[in-house]
Amino acid sequence: MAYLSSVGISVPEHNLSQEEVKELVTDIFSISERKVRRLLSVFDNALIENRQFVNNPDWFRQHHSFKDRNDLYQRLAIKHMGDAVRDCLSNENYLLEDVLPSEVDMIIFVSSTGIATPSLEIELFNELPFREDISRMPLWGLGCAGGATGLARAFDWLRAHPEKSALVVCLELCSLTFQKHDLKKSNIVGTALFGDGIASVLAIGEKSPLLKKVKGNAPRIIKTDSRTKKNSQGVMGWEVTNTGLEVIFAKSIPSLVHSFWKEHVDTFLETTELSEEKIHSFIAHPGGKKVLKAMEEVLGTQHSKLSSSYEILRKHGNMSSATVLYVLGDMLKKKAESGEKSILSALGPGFSSELLLLEWG
Repeated sequence: MAYLSSVGISVPEHNLSQEEVKELVTDIFSISERKVRRLLSVFDNALIENRQFVNNPDWFRQHHSFKDRNDLYQRLAIKHMGDAVRDCLSNENYLLEDVLPSEVDMIIFVSSTGIATPSLEIELFNELPFREDISRMPLWGLGCAGGATGLARAFDWLRAHPEKSALVVCLELCSLTFQKHDLKKSNIVGTALFGDGIASVLAIGEKSPLLKKVKGNAPRIIKTDSRTKKNSQGVMGWEVTNTGLEVIFAKSIPSLVHSFWKEHVDTFLETTELSEEKIHSFIAHPGGKKVLKAMEEVLGTQHSKLSSSYEILRKHGNMSSATVLYVLGDMLKKKAESGEKSILSALGPGFSSELLLLEWG
């Protein structure tokens, strides 16, 4: 069992409203007014009010090589990962006292928006006083599913080592992948949805002495389940080019929620002997408005059971893997009653689905 005891985030400094991003993109993409109206309508229907970025608007107007982008990704990662982890380990909303970096036994690092070898958790290891015998598990290429998958892998490891703790760190600087010359619809949609986000979750085993530092009724992971659809690489992911990573974002994703994801969640509820009525809330990665609406329809559930997902989408947009950790943090603040159950979910490249059953208290 693994208790999700604290969440920390690092919010990038440049906040832009959806209208400001739309105006910026209209200016950058030199296309006809008619085509602008047709393509950019996605900005108006995204249910996003604000997003945060690591660079100011002028950065998007300039040309950047893949190396320029990746160097910036690595440099900015150090500050933002450190801030998110410090926020997580000393967050008074969730903890009675600080957890020391030396008390953490594993770092699970999740990212898909840049590359580095050694993977970037080594920078975190050098920045903060972690022990030299800490275990490391970097996860790359999982996209929007990465946050949920990182939590699932923490659960697996803590079942084997219930006296230990694991820190899941998601770093996604999606804006660094922006391609100013790519006029494909998938790039326009990605530009309308994605922002930058960095988040960390402390997961604690059921026999860990750190549990005494946890405030309130932290949720514990009871069960996880993963599904991957055969021959579905074209649904979402990256096209690697000389100028960086171009987004692949198929219009079929909402329909796959009605087919592939529906089958997964129906089977998951059946094997856990639960029904929608017995689920207090759904901590869903908000891939976008259409994805959340499709999930509501599949589940036959109330809008309020996905309220945290809608709230994070509105305030921050889609931050790839980090987003579901933001949603989890929002739910932790709302303090569900002891014994209530939630399902944490995310969809990602592969095409894949990750589901986690949580019980509060």
